[in-house]
Amino acid sequence: MPEIIRGGFRLNYQDTGSGAPVVLIMGTGGSGRAWHLHQVPAMVAAGHRVVTFDNRGVSPSDSSPSGFTVDDMAADTAALIEHLGIGPCAVVGTSLGARIGAELALSRPELVNRLVLMAARGRSDAMSAALNRAEREIEELGIELPPSYRAVMQVLQQLSGRSLSDDRLTTDWLEIFEMSTSAEVTARAQRGLYPMPDRLPAYRGIRAPSHVISFADDILAPPSAGREIAAAIPGATFEAIDGCGHIGYLEHPDTVNRALLAALRREHAPGAAVPDRPEMPAPA
Repeated sequence: MPEIIRGGFRLNYQDTGSGAPVVLIMGTGGSGRAWHLHQVPAMVAAGHRVVTFDNRGVSPSDSSPSGFTVDDMAADTAALIEHLGIGPCAVVGTSLGARIGAELALSRPELVNRLVLMAARGRSDAMSAALNRAEREIEELGIELPPSYRAVMQVLQQLSGRSLSDDRLTTDWLEIFEMSTSAEVTARAQRGLYPMPDRLPAYRGIRAPSHVISFADDILAPPSAGREIAAAIPGATFEAIDGCGHIGYLEHPDTVNRALLAALRREHAPGAAVPDRPEMPAPA
């Protein structure tokens, strides 16, 4: 994989397709390769050049010393955009990646001409802060939870009730999360970025045309959090997609891809209200 070096830190990336450039930023503990399962093929087919990368701490990018900040991660993304000479470009982020994308749009507005934030928060609430404290207390006590238990917790937090009602799907996802031990190691390194301070007042300074996508069954970043962000960013539009949990882009990728491509085509005029999408059947 190609790479760039920033401050002695090696950042691996993939550059696919041609056309209008889009940078995709993954969430906590996730590899940029996850975008290649569904989003990259759809975007390349639609005529986009798509850049994905592994955030610091995610193999094969280098591990990073503890104490790094979201500003550091936004600067990583800026360095990649400048290295490839693709700015200004569209930026799409999910979860932590959305937070990084928003900070990039604030700190380096000349690099971002379209911003799409998925499964996003503008601040931590009482429950998300409590979850972060509990996870850090477990780590500080040196307790190593069994992979099977962590898989159960991830499935409960990441998926929609619709998926959980399907035993076959649930079993498949449990197996995937139980094998994803490297993601938990990375998540520990990035856990110091939370709880998240209230960034909603700062988001009023974002000038890139912005669209916020929430997932209706997301308990980590519920639609109410997405609406807060859309209300804060001048002219931002909002939609909620039914039948999806926090990883809706993997759970119902066809529906999410349609929403992403519509946002990148700027179908929604700045300032226009976007209604929640009607419930759609799960893809076969």
